[in-house]
Amino acid sequence: MLGTMTASPDAVASTQARPQASTQASTGEPRWLSGPEQDAWRAIAALMLQLPGPLDAQLQQDSGLTLFEYLVLSSLSMEPEHTARMSELARLSNGSLSRLSNVAKRLEQRGWLRREPDPNDGRASVARLTDSGWQVVQAAAPGHVEAVRRLVIDRLTSPELDALTAAAHGIIDGLEEAGRACAGHEDPCAGAEDAPC
Repeated sequence: MLGTMTASPDAVASTQARPQASTQASTGEPRWLSGPEQDAWRAIAALMLQLPGPLDAQLQQDSGLTLFEYLVLSSLSMEPEHTARMSELARLSNGSLSRLSNVAKRLEQRGWLRREPDPNDGRASVARLTDSGWQVVQAAAPGHVEAVRRLVIDRLTSPELDALTAAAHGIIDGLEEAGRACAGHEDPCAGAEDAPC
């Protein structure tokens, strides 16, 4: 199990309740996690670290794709005209623009994706899924969906799935807000302890 220092060192050594937030704010004490909060965080962290491996292995074995390559191609396959701006594609595939650029270059070399200047903004580029890229996505999707069902979906009841979806969207919204705040304030985010990112 994942081990991280998220509880107060004093709380780890004893069973005392953690201080209230108002005390922490006045003393500068970190807002340590309670027992249930630690359990939740460890489960989330383990999920983030362990789930990509089996999904990546399935795609590589069955389709010769990495998970991120599949997410890029799949995201394009669901866009109008199978085309998206590179910045939007990075968001859709949950990757940085620099990582996407490297992967897009490889996919372009394989003939599955084509990058072009954005007709509406000459400073930007768009990625377009080629016909052969579309065929690759169609061939890879059934195995990937089966792995997602086996590893995640089929292990949850409908109420659990609804709760997980709502919780994940809440966390993602917070991450996107922090990202937008950091985009406009490079200095505060470059190392300040109270920065939102």
